Amino acid sequence: MASITVIGAGIAGLSVAWELTRRGASVRVVEADRIGAGSSGGTVGALAPHAPESWNLKKQLQLDSLLGAASFWDEVAQAGGVDPGYARTGRIQAVALADLDKLRARVDGAARHWQGAARMWLTQAPEAALIPRSEDGWWLMDDLTARLSPRQAGAALAAAIRAKGGEIATGQHATPDAVATPAIWATGTPGLEMLSCDLGRKIGQGVKGQSASLRFPAPDTPQVYAEGLHIVPHADGTVGVGSTSENQYEHTGVDTLLDDVITNARATCPELKDAEVLSCWAGIRPRARSRAPLLGAWPGRAGHFVANGGFKIGFGMAPVMARMTADLVLEGRDTIPDLFRLQGSGDTPITAG
Repeated sequence: MASITVIGAGIAGLSVAWELTRRGASVRVVEADRIGAGSSGGTVGALAPHAPESWNLKKQLQLDSLLGAASFWDEVAQAGGVDPGYARTGRIQAVALADLDKLRARVDGAARHWQGAARMWLTQAPEAALIPRSEDGWWLMDDLTARLSPRQAGAALAAAIRAKGGEIATGQHATPDAVATPAIWATGTPGLEMLSCDLGRKIGQGVKGQSASLRFPAPDTPQVYAEGLHIVPHADGTVGVGSTSENQYEHTGVDTLLDDVITNARATCPELKDAEVLSCWAGIRPRARSRAPLLGAWPGRAGHFVANGGFKIGFGMAPVMARMTADLVLEGRDTIPDLFRLQGSGDTPITAG
């Protein structure tokens, strides 16, 4: 039985640790703070697909991950007895009359590329508990978009790993020179900074995000998307709203930019006008230069691997990221596409977006 160390207990690290554990490996997760302490501890949890036009490998891999999410999270819940809050409830967006021809082409693209496993459609009569304002009376909907409760998902993965005999050690720091190998580094923004220093080029950066949780019970209604704003109903009677995307920031805590997000959410969905704000969150999300996940062997460090750079799609890509990493570490099978592959200092930098 392989004995593997995973550093980082966010969505990337825990998903990889679970995949390794379910395949029979002995896994120890080492976390400097607590489960979901970084960018995986937010309130939104949107698992939303890329637009189906201009189809590419990244979009196909994301589709594969979204379609496999239900079975992935069901197995996690069954193993550990903790509900991750997953549901494929769909999404609704207000659209403009002037864009209908372009959107009909998008609907056709979904029919072609989503392979009949999900659909997208235009409507003038949506049925939902949260309906975004539409000046022209048109909405775009899909039934592929899903949601997770970020904090419950982390707890569910941790419970599943422990139930299968894995260990999770929090409050412990790890360094590349001292950790037992094989070791998989899933340490978010600090990990990108460490890689940049080691490889002698900028691998990525942290992007601040802020979100909030409002009290509004509508667990089965589609989530709302409006020009960068996600409004995601959860099973516990809350709605996650967010998030900001701040490349420049003076501090890492909650500030007045979140007030603007909440105000925008109330304007977009008037049903939220009097919804109580229950909690606020801020964190730094790891964005690779490629804007795609970074996976693979750590160049120049035998026995060390990387699973990082999930940024805005980390929760949605978790099943695929975990599978590819487990294939490489456990079986020596490299199923990682060049788009996601971590390159060495002398290699051509990844530029795909």
